[in-house]
Amino acid sequence: MDGVEGRVDEDLTVLLHGWRAGDAAARDRLFVQVYDTLRGMAAARLRARGGERTLQATSLVNEALMRLLGGAVDWQDRAHFFALAALKMRSVLVDEARARAADKRGAHPVMLTLSHADLGGGATAGLDVLALHEALQRLSERDPRAARAVEMAYFGGMAQNEIACVLEVSLPTVERDLRFARAWLSQQLS
Repeated sequence: MDGVEGRVDEDLTVLLHGWRAGDAAARDRLFVQVYDTLRGMAAARLRARGGERTLQATSLVNEALMRLLGGAVDWQDRAHFFALAALKMRSVLVDEARARAADKRGAHPVMLTLSHADLGGGATAGLDVLALHEALQRLSERDPRAARAVEMAYFGGMAQNEIACVLEVSLPTVERDLRFARAWLSQQLS
């Protein structure tokens, strides 16, 4: 990591700790600094293959941030923050997909690609977010760490070294977890 990137990570960590201590100004500065990154994460998750999208990246980020604001603050650093943001985005996407599925006018399920986490059959493989959510819940029962790794890689767009930091495991362990999860989810979702 170069000096500028390290300083940015350090600044984010300081802002996160300020927010944890109740500093609303630190929270506001934090959101200004991370908003574009979160929006990029959201846009990557929403690239749909066909079908109408009712949820836009900005709406996904705003809703995820509202859920972050409403919950207990529980992170140690930048990587933990983005892991929590990924969890909140997943929650928003699942809620949106459930709402669309319940729509009596025949809405199509939200389709997402798993290319970032390299879990599907290629960059264009689309999956129903509800099917993915249910498969991740089943994976979590079998291997909670692998499920969290997938969630951070896919929903959070986190690098494997960041996932290793959050999960407090080695990089080879994350790589093994993601390989296992890819094979297991491919079987479950085929």
